Amino acid sequence: QVQLVESGGGLVQAGGSLRLSCAASGRTLSRFGMGWFRQAPGKEREFVAAISWSGGSTTYRDSVKGRFTISRDNAKNTVYLQMNSLKPEDTAVYYCNHQPPVQGYWGQGTQVTVSS
Repeated sequence: QVQLVESGGGLVQAGGSLRLSCAASGRTLSRFGMGWFRQAPGKEREFVAAISWSGGSTTYRDSVKGRFTISRDNAKNTVYLQMNSLKPEDTAVYYCNHQPPVQGYWGQGTQVTVSS
């Protein structure tokens, strides 16, 4: 059974930083592109960033470009999202999944709250 577990969220002031982690069990992630997604209250889940299986290619939504960095450590079967210069509008539950996402692989997510 595949399980993706997100961690690293928390409460931070605007301008602060957080590093999210996504650890996988039941599947080796190294063969797959992976992504981070987020869902703010009252809004649909949206794409944040993605990374190719090798880590050689990354993509970001426009609003996080230059502030967020996605990376991966295939030896640790883990994907990361470094978030800098956080803004209140980044407040959301953050999830990882394959990219494109697989419906049955959504985890519980990790809450990120940015105060102004």
